[in-house]
Amino acid sequence: MLQRPLGVQDRPVAERQSWSKMAEEMLDEKKRLEKRKLLIKAAAKGYYTDLLATRKFAGKTWIAPKVMIRGDKALYFPNMYGTALTGGKVHTTDLCQGKVSIIAILSTRMSEIQTANFVKSAHEEHKDKPGYQFIQINLQENLLRSLLVSMFTSGIKRSVPEELWPTYMVSNQNMDYVRDDLGMTNRHIGYIYLVDEQCRVRWAGCADPRPEEMEALRVCAGVLLKRHEPLPSKA
Repeated sequence: MLQRPLGVQDRPVAERQSWSKMAEEMLDEKKRLEKRKLLIKAAAKGYYTDLLATRKFAGKTWIAPKVMIRGDKALYFPNMYGTALTGGKVHTTDLCQGKVSIIAILSTRMSEIQTANFVKSAHEEHKDKPGYQFIQINLQENLLRSLLVSMFTSGIKRSVPEELWPTYMVSNQNMDYVRDDLGMTNRHIGYIYLVDEQCRVRWAGCADPRPEEMEALRVCAGVLLKRHEPLPSKA
């Protein structure tokens, strides 16, 4: 069972990190040491480690919770950026503000199937509600794979309903600095995050879904959407 809230402490900003901000962090000794430790950890845990892990329980490393994380305990979904199937540059922070979002992160054919199965019942029930959206992030951190995916976006378009193109992004963002924060311990499997209108992660799941996990996502999304509904006007 997932034992902790997922996400980052700082409220996300819809922009790529500036050179001045990067220079500031490089001069910050504590942050520099933290990043060094993360890079060493990422280098030690390579592609084949993740691949071997998928053979055990299809890479599933934790079970999704049955209930939502409380708002006062929830952490933020970090800003992720990429190119939407419509062609424009997009940031998750811009997309998520004021909406209840189910976010799927996929990078392989296996993760694509996993996330599709995970969200099926929740998406079918909530897709017509005005406060809801489904965001898919095709994350390709490997430069070559990223270029190949970008070259074949026409093929992706054929498999994704046109109404979802604005919220389907292809990203090559390096996630090493937030991978542990998001519980993304395996690059080959899919991850699902339920994010509220303030960009806070209220629920998460990974890999092949269990029936009770799919039901939990459907119910939790419904609870958030109910809270998100405007109050009826007084006569």
